Amino acid sequence: MINMPVELCGVKLKNPLIAASGTFGFGREYDELYDISAWGAVSVKGLTDEPRAGNPPPRIAETASGILNSVGLQNPGVGAFIRDELPRLVSRGVAVIANVAGSTAESYTEAVRKLSDAPVAIIELNISCPNVRQGGAQFGASPEEAARVISVVRKVCSRPLMVKLSPNVTDITAIARAAEDAGADAVSLINTVTGMAIDARARRPVLANITGGLSGPAIKPIALRMVWQTAASVRIPVVGMGGIMTGTDAAEFMIAGATAVMVGTANIADVMAGHRILRELGEFLDKNGIEDVSELTGSLILD
Repeated sequence: MINMPVELCGVKLKNPLIAASGTFGFGREYDELYDISAWGAVSVKGLTDEPRAGNPPPRIAETASGILNSVGLQNPGVGAFIRDELPRLVSRGVAVIANVAGSTAESYTEAVRKLSDAPVAIIELNISCPNVRQGGAQFGASPEEAARVISVVRKVCSRPLMVKLSPNVTDITAIARAAEDAGADAVSLINTVTGMAIDARARRPVLANITGGLSGPAIKPIALRMVWQTAASVRIPVVGMGGIMTGTDAAEFMIAGATAVMVGTANIADVMAGHRILRELGEFLDKNGIEDVSELTGSLILD
């Protein structure tokens, strides 16, 4: 028997696999195909204080080894999520991670304040959003700006606070340390890598927003490197993501230092990815004589 539960920020998860925010929506569609409580947790689609319509189409483009998206955080708003989606998720017996986005420190704070009394296990703060009061620069683009918004949110957050980091920075470890010092209980990484696609015949960008976020297998080497560097730089747990398509991929992220992992784009390529990756991870552990999945975390051998 292999022991699969892990503990993240004091929350016990039945296994280390988390459905990543974005590609899993609120789980409704997947729940029609299989029991989503098989996941260790579900991080729901990014939520903002007020509803958002998102960016105009086209906003998804396939690439050679992943997808570009510029959906633009389309969501019904925190209030509608708590009323219409959260009760169903809780009834499924799956730990719920509420992913929160914003355009000002105040909008983050208001969204988190509303969620603090809701039955969510963890709040994941997406700091890859543009700060409209600072000329559109990402909140997570500098240690100082990241620390500022995290510190403000920490004051109203009664749940464990996990901060989702952007790879589009000079030194992700500096942002991670700033997040830890500002009160984050964990960090998750990486968010998507900024990219673009061009229609050569039309000589126009494929996405209406011109640029988008690249996810999928193409970014896995970048994500692994950043998870390894970050895990060595902070004392708080690290949740790894970025191109996880197989159980072995999941094991690699844990070996690099992740306590748990998130699966995103794989859910689009294979709607049963969660079940398959969990099975493959178990098979990997069994074949390698590992009795507890947590033994993988931070076990990279460098000599």
